[in-house]
Amino acid sequence: MKLNYQLDNSDYLAYQLYTSSRSKSHKKKRLRNRVLLPIFLLALGTYTAINSDNLVVLFSYAAIAILWFLFYPFYWRWLYKNHFRKHIKESYKNRINTPIEVDFQEDFIFAKDHTSESKINISEVKELTETGQHFFMKMKADVSLVFPKSAISNPTGFKNYFKDHGVSYVNELNWRWS
Repeated sequence: MKLNYQLDNSDYLAYQLYTSSRSKSHKKKRLRNRVLLPIFLLALGTYTAINSDNLVVLFSYAAIAILWFLFYPFYWRWLYKNHFRKHIKESYKNRINTPIEVDFQEDFIFAKDHTSESKINISEVKELTETGQHFFMKMKADVSLVFPKSAISNPTGFKNYFKDHGVSYVNELNWRWS
């Protein structure tokens, strides 16, 4: 099986967002940022209310803390999406919309783009993840190849190639950036 395709900004963005959403450190950071500021605001509001004998201050800080806690996930999604867009624009500018050729042989995968050629032993492929629009092939060295589904004429045969070689398959068809 041979694939010829090009990746655009949205393909790289989908990969970055997917990887971030599955990162344990990003999840911890998101939870920490969501919880710490409201705790700090409640503590500050309580301290200020006690010193000024004014409960309105405490309620004001509490309202801000609640709003932060509720709306932080929306802010975080927007912030990271913009961060990754800038990162892709800067780091992948020479790879966007350039031809990529991938040839799947019995024991090897040959990948070629305008700057390099790679010969990947199929035993080095760790997992194949399927999302709504892409396949992400992750290798043991934590390097990945992105395949848009639009470039694959036979998705079932594509998945079977990896399954036949003992590569684990991850079904993330319902994944969305959140």
